[in-house]
Amino acid sequence: MSNTNENKRLQGKVAIVTGSSSGIGEGIALAMGREGASVVINYHSNEESAQELKSKIEEAGSKAAVVQADVANPDDVEKLIRAATDNFGTLDILVSNAGIQRDDNFLDMSLEDWNKVISTNLTGNFLCAQAAAKEFVKRKVKQEEKRAAGHIIFISSVHDIIPWAGHVNYATAKGGVQMLMKTLAQELASEKIRVNGISPGAIKTAINEDVWSTEKGRKDMLSLIPYGRIGEPEDIAKVAVWLATDEADYITGTTIYVDGGMTLYPAFSDKG
Repeated sequence: MSNTNENKRLQGKVAIVTGSSSGIGEGIALAMGREGASVVINYHSNEESAQELKSKIEEAGSKAAVVQADVANPDDVEKLIRAATDNFGTLDILVSNAGIQRDDNFLDMSLEDWNKVISTNLTGNFLCAQAAAKEFVKRKVKQEEKRAAGHIIFISSVHDIIPWAGHVNYATAKGGVQMLMKTLAQELASEKIRVNGISPGAIKTAINEDVWSTEKGRKDMLSLIPYGRIGEPEDIAKVAVWLATDEADYITGTTIYVDGGMTLYPAFSDKG
């Protein structure tokens, strides 16, 4: 059952969720729509899935717009911002989620695969955050007010602190997102812009379905998760919604690890 307008926590807010035609981004966009936000759905190539998500958000009583954009392209990023302001009048929340993988051993990795992942997973976050922040600073929110001029939420990964052999481009980009988030939080705090990160662990999405859909893959994955279950996109979405509310107003520059304990070095759980 959907919330009434009176208790929808993001009622009247406008959100952009990049990479929201599938997986974690889709879950966040749907959750924010169900909580009353108007949502700009961004896709790179899967328009059909994006349109299906738009219908779900509208069925929940909120508005949505679908925009094709490559977050590594500055012109496309500006198109995303315009979609929010033209369709809904403003922008309150950026969830910078879009990301890709191009995996290979370090000794074999091509410069093309390195550059592609860094461009999308790190530069794309920079471009989206900069464009959103330029919109947020147009608001004049006094320092003493218990509300933000805008929210930037980076969706990173536990591999911003856990090394990952065979994925050096991905892990390097995610480590960069961690410091990007902290530096922006420091620099933009005086503008009343809150910047935070969410770092998911193992989450059931299409990108890793070949692992969690098999008995051996599931067992191997669970061996890395002390809490004993593989996460769902909804686990990330609930945290993203909360971070975008005034309930979290005193939180900025923080990464929340939503990982079932994956960052707790589970190999040491038997006391060594």
